[in-house]
Amino acid sequence: MPDDLESLLPPQKPTPERPLLGTTVLIVEDSRFASEALRLLCLRSGARIRRADNLAHARKHLRVFRPNVVIIDLGLPDGSGAELIDELSHASARVDVVLGMSGDTGVESLARGAGADGFIAKPIANLAEFQHIILSAMPKGSRPTLTGIRKVSDEEIAPDLIALQDDFIHISDLMTLNRDEDMLDYIAQFLSGIARTAGDTELVDAAKILADHRNQGLPFGSDIARIAGLVHDRIDHARVV
Repeated sequence: MPDDLESLLPPQKPTPERPLLGTTVLIVEDSRFASEALRLLCLRSGARIRRADNLAHARKHLRVFRPNVVIIDLGLPDGSGAELIDELSHASARVDVVLGMSGDTGVESLARGAGADGFIAKPIANLAEFQHIILSAMPKGSRPTLTGIRKVSDEEIAPDLIALQDDFIHISDLMTLNRDEDMLDYIAQFLSGIARTAGDTELVDAAKILADHRNQGLPFGSDIARIAGLVHDRIDHARVV
């Protein structure tokens, strides 16, 4: 029994304009804003997508769904994406492409060490760059055969800002309801990623300072207060607008 309606559709052949037609992508990403960016890039490229927001949900998807490409954020709420990269890269029935992703380019070596075929540095908005990363990571036998000259698009996608507000509200709730200090490391990582995707340098700096102070064992109370204020300001601004 097919697990979704997409499997009932006839296979589609890739075209120069949509080189990922017929390709299925699983995005493992906790940020709605970053996921929206990837969704638009996939759709513009012709790929079909699914999303999981943590490791547990990703594993559940993979038990019933075999994608061609899996894009995995390194910082997830229930563990490191490197764990899933390692599992997929060493599986007996391997997916065609496993990509690591993060706003911290310093963790690219971690992703590749776990077996990733490539790495996406957030933010990514350029369609041509996205397509090149996926196509170049595909095994030669799995790369789409394109008829005609492939036109390289310089299109830049713009995710819906409502998704960004959802991310801010999520972090605000975490900071209010969860007092576990270990959660602060996840909050710093999450905020850094969405801030980079949104081009919010003030929030990037605040998240970096919190992460640095946590790593150095320094006091971080003022860092949390600053981040809480910045997040609330962005939520309130969106409500006014």
